[in-house]
Amino acid sequence: MEILNSILTWVMKKRIHDIELFMKYPHEVQEELLMSLISRASKTEYGKKYEFDSIATREQFRQRVPIVTYEDIFPYVEKLMRGEQNLLWPTEIRWFAKSSGTTNARSKFIPVSNEALEDCHYKGGKDLLSIYVNNYPDTKMFTGKNLVIGGSQQVNQFDKNAKSYYGDVSAVLIKNLPFWAQMVRTPSLDIALMEEWEEKIEKMAHYTLDENVTSISGVPTWTIVLLERILEIKGASSILEVWPNLETFIHGAVAFTPYEKLFNSLIPSPNMRYMETYNASEGFFGIQDRTDSKEMLLMLDYGIYYEFIPKEEWDSEQPKTISLDEVELGKNYAIIITTNSGLWRYKIGDTIRFTSLDPFRIKISGRTKHFINAFGEELIIENAEEAIAEACEQTDAEMENFTAGPRYLEAGTRGCHEWIIEFNKQPKDLDQFKRILDAKLREINSDYDAKRHKDIALVAPLVHLVAKGTFYHWMKKRGKLGGQNKVPRLSNNREYLDDLLEMIVAR
Repeated sequence: MEILNSILTWVMKKRIHDIELFMKYPHEVQEELLMSLISRASKTEYGKKYEFDSIATREQFRQRVPIVTYEDIFPYVEKLMRGEQNLLWPTEIRWFAKSSGTTNARSKFIPVSNEALEDCHYKGGKDLLSIYVNNYPDTKMFTGKNLVIGGSQQVNQFDKNAKSYYGDVSAVLIKNLPFWAQMVRTPSLDIALMEEWEEKIEKMAHYTLDENVTSISGVPTWTIVLLERILEIKGASSILEVWPNLETFIHGAVAFTPYEKLFNSLIPSPNMRYMETYNASEGFFGIQDRTDSKEMLLMLDYGIYYEFIPKEEWDSEQPKTISLDEVELGKNYAIIITTNSGLWRYKIGDTIRFTSLDPFRIKISGRTKHFINAFGEELIIENAEEAIAEACEQTDAEMENFTAGPRYLEAGTRGCHEWIIEFNKQPKDLDQFKRILDAKLREINSDYDAKRHKDIALVAPLVHLVAKGTFYHWMKKRGKLGGQNKVPRLSNNREYLDDLLEMIVAR
């Protein structure tokens, strides 16, 4: 394995020059990419509808092609899932990444072309490793196994020829990994792609107990479930007792900051490395490229053309977008993507902030639909996670999961934010935790602070502590265990709060 480690480390280091190229010429790379995508898809049904063959500039592209959501393209996706081709993209679509649903459907099925697999998702994986080995040339990652905590996949029952498949994006990637990546991955494919989550966790735990695991890839929330089960089986107090050579955790899907303290207690090593990625069903967007900062480099040569909607345009039916050369530091933008899977000016629902313009680095700030603004406070997920992390840090607590929403104004009472929080380690002083949570929110969100001033519109947050396992059981009840499923952090209504509180009372 030492020889394999040396070979793979050397190979991965070489890609860094391609990354440096798009960092140096970001606008040229993006403009050329857009024209290439339009040209390739000009003979598709979508391309003919919007006359791609006569689009010569990004301005024409914006004027002619509408911004769309999943509901808008669902008629095309439905046909693709029944086996029709050349609708959104010219090459055959045989894979669909299944992700959480919309108001009209329980799940979304995002088409994944071979180009997206090779030139986006796998390229992202190789770039991630390239950045890692360049940042940590002493790595021994490839002397052991990468534990991948992914979702499930199955044959697409809508395709009468049974030639296509769907699953969580992680499962789609695992199933199609090149041979060298399969060699350094654990657990076995049959376990990795299991659909029943609780059985899968049990089998993963037993299968990997005696492996030499040097790296882990997964969503923090579900990784915690697996690590805690492994400690329980082994009777160990630390994951390092099980995997002494573990050196890195590559994570995405949810913000890591609220879980950092818990991971430090599960893996108590000052040498443990954490690396964030921005990889979704629709594409691979960003990689943490520096060891001293958690922001991510926006990857510009993955077959994805980016546009951005400024906050003041979010509620417009056809909002005005800006390109990469027009963005500003610190502002929140909704992301619009055009991809080599045939998503054309597609609204993915995420919001980001630019932290650097040379090169372009970003932080995920939230979701366009996940916020609290019942009182004009405009609280976003980034605010909530930063405040939770600060309160945990100062009260020696470890947060497992949380959600929050509004408690509305009623006769004789003021409104407030209501939080349901599950701790792995409870705060030493709950009242202090609440005060710090509130104070941090006031510090980082001026609108929240204004509404909290002298309790004029908002009073201090109401916090419910719930038993360990509450959120797991709630997600199970909703059929949302594992894979890319995430606990919704914020909501502008009481849907999640009331459902959780009702379940707690019933139990």
